[in-house]
Amino acid sequence: MPVSLLWAVDVRGRVYRLSTGGQQWEQCHDAKLEFKRVTAATQCCWGIACDHNIYLNVHASDLSIRYQEETYENQRWNPVDGFSERLLPSDRWQWSDATGLVHQPLDGFDLPSGGWEWEADWHADENFEAVPTEKAGWTYAMDFPATYTKDKKWNSCVRRRRWLRYRRYKARDSWAKIPSEQSALPDPVSDISCGGWEISEEPRGRLSLWAVSLQGKVWYREGIQHHNPEGSSWTEVPVPGEVVQISCGPGELVWAVLWEGQLVVREGIGRDCPSGTAWTVVDSPSTVGATGVAVGVNVVWAVTKDNKVWFRRGVNSHNPCGTGWIGMVGEMIMVNVGLNDQVWALGSAERGLYQRQGVTASELSGKAWRALSAPRDSERSHSSASTSSLHSAGCFFTGEVRGQSAASDADSDIERERAASGGSPVPATSDAHVGDPGHTPDPALDNTPLPPLAYLGDDAPPPNARSVPKVTSDSFISELLSDRPGAGGPSAAGLPAQEEDGQPGPPPPPTTTSSSSAPAPGLSASQSRGPLWSNVDLEETQSQPDPVAEGAPGWVGPDRADTCSLSSVVTYSLALEEEPYGEDGPPMWAWVSGGGCAVDSHSQLSWFSGPGATGALVQPVQSMSLSVSPGQTAAWHQQILEQLGQRSKREMENFKHYEQAVEQSVWVKKGTMQWWRDWKPHKWVDVRFALEQFSGPDGNKDGILFLYYNFNEEKKYLHAFVNEVTIFVPVLNDSKHTFAIYTAERTKQRWPIRLAASTELEMHDWLALLSVSCCDSRGITGPPSKQAVWSVTCRGDVFVSEPSPALEALPYPTPCEQMFWRQVGGHLRLVEGNSVGVVWGIGYDHTAWVHTGGYGGGIFQGLASSTDNIYTQTDVKSVYIYENQRWNPVSGYTNRGLPTDRYMWSDASGLHECTKTHTTTPSPHWTWVSDWAVDYGVSEGTDREGWQYAADFPASYHGYKTLKDFVRRRRWARKCKLTTTGPWQEVPPIALSDVSILPCAAQSSVEVVPLWAISNKGDVLCRLGVTTLTPAGSSWLHVGTDQAFKSVSIGGASQVWAIARDGSAFFRGSVSTCNPAGECWYHIPSPPKQKLKQVSVGRTSICAVDENGNLWYRKDVTPSYPQGSSWEHISDNVRKVSVGPLDQVWIIADKVQGSHGLSCGTVCHRLGVQPLDPKGQSWDYGIGGGWDHVSIRGNSMDPPRICLPSLTDQSVPARGVPHPAHDPEGANGSAGGC
Repeated sequence: MPVSLLWAVDVRGRVYRLSTGGQQWEQCHDAKLEFKRVTAATQCCWGIACDHNIYLNVHASDLSIRYQEETYENQRWNPVDGFSERLLPSDRWQWSDATGLVHQPLDGFDLPSGGWEWEADWHADENFEAVPTEKAGWTYAMDFPATYTKDKKWNSCVRRRRWLRYRRYKARDSWAKIPSEQSALPDPVSDISCGGWEISEEPRGRLSLWAVSLQGKVWYREGIQHHNPEGSSWTEVPVPGEVVQISCGPGELVWAVLWEGQLVVREGIGRDCPSGTAWTVVDSPSTVGATGVAVGVNVVWAVTKDNKVWFRRGVNSHNPCGTGWIGMVGEMIMVNVGLNDQVWALGSAERGLYQRQGVTASELSGKAWRALSAPRDSERSHSSASTSSLHSAGCFFTGEVRGQSAASDADSDIERERAASGGSPVPATSDAHVGDPGHTPDPALDNTPLPPLAYLGDDAPPPNARSVPKVTSDSFISELLSDRPGAGGPSAAGLPAQEEDGQPGPPPPPTTTSSSSAPAPGLSASQSRGPLWSNVDLEETQSQPDPVAEGAPGWVGPDRADTCSLSSVVTYSLALEEEPYGEDGPPMWAWVSGGGCAVDSHSQLSWFSGPGATGALVQPVQSMSLSVSPGQTAAWHQQILEQLGQRSKREMENFKHYEQAVEQSVWVKKGTMQWWRDWKPHKWVDVRFALEQFSGPDGNKDGILFLYYNFNEEKKYLHAFVNEVTIFVPVLNDSKHTFAIYTAERTKQRWPIRLAASTELEMHDWLALLSVSCCDSRGITGPPSKQAVWSVTCRGDVFVSEPSPALEALPYPTPCEQMFWRQVGGHLRLVEGNSVGVVWGIGYDHTAWVHTGGYGGGIFQGLASSTDNIYTQTDVKSVYIYENQRWNPVSGYTNRGLPTDRYMWSDASGLHECTKTHTTTPSPHWTWVSDWAVDYGVSEGTDREGWQYAADFPASYHGYKTLKDFVRRRRWARKCKLTTTGPWQEVPPIALSDVSILPCAAQSSVEVVPLWAISNKGDVLCRLGVTTLTPAGSSWLHVGTDQAFKSVSIGGASQVWAIARDGSAFFRGSVSTCNPAGECWYHIPSPPKQKLKQVSVGRTSICAVDENGNLWYRKDVTPSYPQGSSWEHISDNVRKVSVGPLDQVWIIADKVQGSHGLSCGTVCHRLGVQPLDPKGQSWDYGIGGGWDHVSIRGNSMDPPRICLPSLTDQSVPARGVPHPAHDPEGANGSAGGC
């Protein structure tokens, strides 16, 4: 679980944060400000200070926040001066934006606030559409505005060039005031709330911030996004009344509380209108009116003026108003909903912090409140001293009776005097003269602190008896601060107030050790510096406490039951400096925000049993109950084992002469399935399927698969030996739960045995059993080796193959179809590794994962899985459907198409009908997490409504309408989520789109493994601290770029190549161990008229794939000239390429010919690759289709060299390059469903 933060403000205005990986509150000491409220997100926290200004605290991250400022310099040619700054009166400004309408001189750019700084000075952009210009970045045209080119022509009368300058946000982990020079709020702010980062189809990194002024007006902060965390301006949102508090959820929910106690809901919130369109009034849960509201993704909680808590049922994105209120147990002054709809609240009496337990997706209201007991950072040293005081004072509770000491004598006197005075504790004056200056106390007692006062008797007040002013306005903090005691005064020590005649005032009531401590009544500050005494009733400690009626004084509720197992222990502390919370007393909170705290009902947190106030009594209880010595425990275990062994011998003695009833060497599993018939007409037929597994005399396991079917009323069967099967793989099928069985021969034919189970659970059971049987027959156990070959299917299933040394042997390598692939738990989009065992993966939601060294998980959980290093893994992907329309002269674009047109709701190809109602998740293990929404992120671009236009179906689409466009389409997306397990651990917090790890030699000893990655925003990153012991690394190092990238690869000699999103290639210079990020980028021209999309670098070879599926090889790459000279074409129909540490080349190929048609997504190996012929000669086809990714970068085993007298007899058949052809729709399709 990634570390996240819970934020809170105490009544003195101090801001604290509590980490999910920590045990104590940490105070924000960076600003000498007192805050009223805070609102948090995962990447930042907003706050209102007592000066009514808004401040922002952005969390430190390895990825810097950069913003690119740009302006254009324009010039016109004249016969006298040539190109000069003299422009025509009708021309644009000399310095302008891209349109030429806005005047933008270089000195007109200022930093938005003090939180920003310039990275460098202005510089001219010398690239034009990813191609370097020859003349200092100038581009030429005939006039303004026009189409610009990098080449100067005879009619080029104007020119322009772009100037760039980057600014970086530097105010990280500190409170920065939001600038108010240009966009100041007219009124002081009383409440704020941030959210909106999960609005449907909203760009990643955008936030919504709502504010309420003292006049009751609502304001919305515009322009908050990743590269502008402060936002740009405020916009007033009209409201139907005066608002006192507002709450914004992660999605489209925004609720507010009116001054009269009613609630209003904001409707119409979406991607194009994040501030909504209208308000809807919702009645208060009770007649007294509401004072606060908190919203999440699908929940709304409210607090009324009588401190009652209410839950709103029926709330979702379709019905943001909900259906009704449900009263909840507990009295709170405020509630807050965080991530995963977890609920946090502040108690109405003691102002303690609570979490709602049992909140899940199926039970959003939770089950009970539980108090947090985490101490603050200033209390850490004191709490540890309080814990050790029991031992140092001789108060270690055990089951033994020890000798009485001098301290216990004094305790007896105190007990007698307490009984004589009616139960009130008084100081001892006989044996121990408290405060007597002439008395010399025992040194052992002088320096021994005692635990704080713990008294839960019948006369004790309830734990929440401390009087606290209710929150009715922002003045409650001032009221509490006005009573703040001075240093050294009696109030600072917690003593009763002294009257003018010297008599003490009424004594304060004793409280439990889990909340605070108090001195004995009747003692002055000078008297309290004497010896320390305690009274512990050991008999009461070992007996059950007397029952106390619920609600009576001294009663402890069920939420406090874990801290009150010693409710009869009476301990009096006379040390004024031994309060567990210091001078400030127990923490009293004024506000809490869980918007950035990622916890759920299964999170293991140490906030409820930390070393706080209850820690001083936990250890005595444990030592009292565990009084058996370790030696006695070991002897007890040994005795039980001996008794069990003797019992087993007695029971088996009478059955020795019987023969064994069942032979364990052979067993059979049978079932009924459907089989996709091999011959035409292809169709699903019912069959019986059986696995017969047996053990040989030498202990080796093997098995046979049988498939029984009927043909022409005749019973027949197919069979396959388990040790001949190369893979069992799930198949993507919309209507059936299908998996495929490949052998070497069927891999050549591209025609596996396809079976369909009745349920997905049954399919997974068979897959797990068959895979384990195959591994047993081949003797493969444990996690993948460091040399393993990794691959991923189009479904996201991860497979691994253990390569043989002859896989790259010349001239007879091991054929690819003989490679055995086994499944590894988890769900990923790509996997990359190297030969030292560092393996990373990236999910469909761009989350980075690192391999833990385990194996199994997923469908193998509990069957063939490691007991540790298996973690829960989640992945989110989008399901797309297309809405198609055709234009007609009468009604324009409508859903009425021609009879020959595609379906009006279809998939991308238009061949299959896909509607919103009938489109389902990829499998039952996926669940919908969003509604259908228009997808504006299509690569070809869209108009404002998401439409793409074309002349006809199918054709090339564009995002604007022309006179020749008679059809249009737009893509709809819906997100679904999968939760599984596997040997993968998340690497937070940056989302990645590509990753590359240095391929190492077989015997290399690399201490730090270089790892490069591309974020989903296009930033280039370098991971620091990656080793074999810490494969996840430590931090990210940002590598500066002028544009967004999409692919990166690092190879031998630290060669780093990358592909930009515009298809251009770059080489990073001066990358070394001492300088892991390198110095600068060198532009590499792309192949003619091609745009590259992926690159892979081996030991000396560089290969790249363009957007048209062509594979290119970079020629003449040498150590002295690592950029190479030119690109040389190798093959077409290539989807992805992977170059290994031995310069071996593997690809994912499309349209590979099989016995029944073409196959998409096939793993292929380049044959004949050697130093003199690095491009190789032909392709060897392996498993497929349906594969989407392969990584050979871990296989660094040197192949055996075979010397032959003649190579004229080529036993390895030359296999040609896959040729493009039409892929007919076949029932068998591809194993992964491409």
